[in-house]
Amino acid sequence: MRNPFVPIPMTVERNRVETVDGGIRTLTLSFPADADRGAFDFVPGQFAELSILGVGEAPFGIASSPAEGGLLDFTISRVGRVTTALHHLEPGESVGLRGPLGNGYPMSELEGGDLLLAGGGFGFSTLRALARFVLKQSNRSRFGDITVVFGARSPGLLLYRDDLEEWGERRDVRLAVTVDRGDGSWTGLTGTVPDALRRLDIDAGRTTALVCGPPAMIRHTIPVLAGLGVAPERTHVSLEMKMKCGIGKCGRCSIGGRYVCTDGPVFRLADLENLPGEFR
Repeated sequence: MRNPFVPIPMTVERNRVETVDGGIRTLTLSFPADADRGAFDFVPGQFAELSILGVGEAPFGIASSPAEGGLLDFTISRVGRVTTALHHLEPGESVGLRGPLGNGYPMSELEGGDLLLAGGGFGFSTLRALARFVLKQSNRSRFGDITVVFGARSPGLLLYRDDLEEWGERRDVRLAVTVDRGDGSWTGLTGTVPDALRRLDIDAGRTTALVCGPPAMIRHTIPVLAGLGVAPERTHVSLEMKMKCGIGKCGRCSIGGRYVCTDGPVFRLADLENLPGEFR
């Protein structure tokens, strides 16, 4: 078993700007060592710690599908010292990785039913991983109807534009993209993710909802899903924004006796007896 405190060396393949303000980028990393690539087995919803020697480390959800040839995507919002350093990495440079960490989305439970993916901002990253996995041709027949709802504050802050364009053209996925405030060129939905969810017509008995995003979005999305008839047992919430050390040692992600990093970050809503205050 690999020492969980020792990072895997990774190589930067691409550093892609996602938003017009440059505040969010997606790093694509590769494994220099075949043994490390072969041992890194993850499911959508898990996360990893990225580190730069002499700067520090921080946790990020894995934004790529497990079926993408050994490349890992991480979408990073520039908010501090570590994230700024990650934003400045060039192709060919090295970064450390610890993971995969936490529990992902319950893939075996999702098979055979309809899926509703609801996310906002760069919290959509692990849902993007899930969407790319279930929409892969070799996997698609294992899942029923797929609905993706993605929201951002403005059109310039929408992520994964290539994915959104591809999903919008597919006949086997229903896509709703919404922004809080449009601009002169925006012709799509205007409003929040919960607003877009209220417009949906779903088969609640067949649908499992997967939710990830800012605390306020999650807080307002949960009652909307309940109103659509999606049971708490079929609602899974990712609390990845509370991740810290990743291995249950620092205690900073504690929520009522549970650690988000080891018991989550994906939780079944029915299993969360007391959501943290910011999610209520």
